[in-house]
Amino acid sequence: MSHTLLVTSSPRGTDSLSTRFATEIAEGIQTRSGGPLTVRDLTANPPPHITPAYIQGRITSPEDRTPEQVAAVKVAQDLVDELKLADVIVLGSGMINFGPSSQLKAWFDHVTWPRVTFGYGDTGPKGLLTGKKVYLVTASGGVFSEGAWAPFDFQTNYLLHLLGFIGLTNVEVVRVEGTVLGPDAVKVAIANAETAIKALLATAA
Repeated sequence: MSHTLLVTSSPRGTDSLSTRFATEIAEGIQTRSGGPLTVRDLTANPPPHITPAYIQGRITSPEDRTPEQVAAVKVAQDLVDELKLADVIVLGSGMINFGPSSQLKAWFDHVTWPRVTFGYGDTGPKGLLTGKKVYLVTASGGVFSEGAWAPFDFQTNYLLHLLGFIGLTNVEVVRVEGTVLGPDAVKVAIANAETAIKALLATAA
């Protein structure tokens, strides 16, 4: 029985395909595993942008933190605790100006925590959140997986880098792309995503 964490971040609300398909994956895994599902909606409840209180608070001993530092660090600790508890993480991201939303960037700024989610060894950085499965759903209006626009995909590659940096290297990617290219393209994008998700869920634990 696995614990699943669903993190959604698109500001498009019910129109968001990344949220739709990430939710489908998370609920499908929960149904199969029988374990709990935690939902973190970063649009409905966005984490704050990091502040000096957070930067200083996380390197200050708990007993020496100011009230502002205590509050700032607690936000990060709660998000990290959710990650640590999860066996499976499903992350939905809609492309905004070639990259992830600011809400998702703020989430990563909180959970990328020295000596908590990553450390440094003799060979360089080492992620500490290991042994987890991640499903990353990215959505974009254009086609970025190949072709002329591929060099401008600062969403999928960036997210894979950040996930890997904190130890989340076992990642399956589902792309929903080309949705601004007309009604037929939307149908193809949705059909491709549904096919990919069906295959993923067939082999999910």
